Amino acid sequence: MSILNLGKVAVLMGGRSAEREVSLMSGQGVLQALRASGVNAHAFDPAERDLSELKREGFDRCFIALHGRYGEDGTVQGALELLGIPYTGSGVMASSIAMDKTMTKRVWLAEGLPTPNYVLVRREQLGSVSMDGLIQALGLPMIVKPAREGSSIGVTKVEQIQDLPAALAAAAQCDADILCEQCIVGDEVTCPVLGEGDSSHALPVIRIVAPAGNYDYQNKYFTDDTQYLVPSGLPASEEAAIEALVVKAYQVLACRGWGRIDVMIDAATRQPYLLEINTSPGMTGHSLVPMSAKAAGLSYEALCCQLLAAASLDHVQEARG
Repeated sequence: MSILNLGKVAVLMGGRSAEREVSLMSGQGVLQALRASGVNAHAFDPAERDLSELKREGFDRCFIALHGRYGEDGTVQGALELLGIPYTGSGVMASSIAMDKTMTKRVWLAEGLPTPNYVLVRREQLGSVSMDGLIQALGLPMIVKPAREGSSIGVTKVEQIQDLPAALAAAAQCDADILCEQCIVGDEVTCPVLGEGDSSHALPVIRIVAPAGNYDYQNKYFTDDTQYLVPSGLPASEEAAIEALVVKAYQVLACRGWGRIDVMIDAATRQPYLLEINTSPGMTGHSLVPMSAKAAGLSYEALCCQLLAAASLDHVQEARG
């Protein structure tokens, strides 16, 4: 599709989630890239303006650079469906499921895909949950995180039982659902997927080497100490197996447009385990999808234009009606 046919484009950025700061960085990068490519693109912050203004102001499509709640969870996607404005990334159902790490794991497990063992703890259960029971089920170390946050917000790696209550409390401040997960010790990798259905394909795997193995919010976005290895340095057969796994994980959730799936490789068995999927990945200077795309010969600008050209709706006929 020609750039000239993309019309007036809103880059949705900012929003109301805990990831607002990162979203603004992503959105500014996308906005500059689209404008540099000749797209009639404009910034639009849903935290400051009503989405109905998109229709009033004649926007033809939206690039969603929002992260987290109210942007990546199907809510904005649903509003754009009602407005009939095509948008980048996954539709309402896939976005909603993918935002909820527990629901994502349930789908993957139902499809026979490997993901670490988990126990879901509700906020109201914090006073009665058995710490010994959690450790019996999952072992130590254990990962404790909110079920519906991104960017490693509220995530704790618990090494000792006495640290478990504080980790649960920290996650509960972010979400009513707390995901306690078996900690897979080994290589941490991530792999983007582009496309839809049978045309979905993986971009190169990135291996992440964080300071002291702690790939947290600070080390994701605000330091240069984390190493991102692409080529990953993994054996070719292992990389191919991970790419096939992430494409399958993306397809069973009915994702489209793009996504990025995080994977841990067990050091002892070399078995890859799916951790989570991001359906509106970061596009900042530290972000991984542009890095992987570049390794595949796809520039940041070309990636943005490709994603925008693929913008669509779940219900095209109804939207046009």
